[in-house]
Amino acid sequence: MPDTAILDVDGTLVDTNYQHALAWYRAFRRFDLTLPVWRLHRAIGMGGDQLVPAVAGEEFEAAHGDAARDAWTEEFDPLLPEVRPFDGARDLLVELGRRGWTVVLASSGQPQHVDAFLDLLDARDVVAGWTTSQDAESTKPAPDLLQAALQQVSGHAGVVLGDSAWDCEAAQNASMPSVAVRTGGFSVEELTGAGAGSVFDSLRELLEGLDGTEFARPSR
Repeated sequence: MPDTAILDVDGTLVDTNYQHALAWYRAFRRFDLTLPVWRLHRAIGMGGDQLVPAVAGEEFEAAHGDAARDAWTEEFDPLLPEVRPFDGARDLLVELGRRGWTVVLASSGQPQHVDAFLDLLDARDVVAGWTTSQDAESTKPAPDLLQAALQQVSGHAGVVLGDSAWDCEAAQNASMPSVAVRTGGFSVEELTGAGAGSVFDSLRELLEGLDGTEFARPSR
């Protein structure tokens, strides 16, 4: 029975999706590859291991994948000071804990970025754990990261909160229900089509409607 709330970070708790898309655009330009930013945005929510071949192809991945991911880091780091948490992010973490959930953050971000987001959210004392890119070989939409997050806190079963279709697909692949927020720029249809049981426009709206979602109360 679900006892663990597994929350995505980028695009869900902190407002980063458009910075990510711009950093990827600039990273690919280093290799003389110009990809439409809208297409890059559609892939945000995947980890870098999945995103590069998805948008640039397997041949590019084989030739430049690791270098492109390094270039993305160099492009994203200067944008990090611009990132802010979404309104209600920490309140949601606190409320889920108050309701009895074990709260864990499932991020495929680099450790230094996850550390920065934990500080932004003032979350270290209200979550039971968190993941980074070092905790799974395959990132979303593969289920590995969600499973690693669940195992990290010795949870029995999880309910996932995310902002992208890839979060919801990963939840389906892990046999977990999901709730989505539109803070990552994805449509209701995209999110429900990927498996979200309910979709909210914001974290504040989700907080007000928690009782009508899988996050109402954990099953213990």
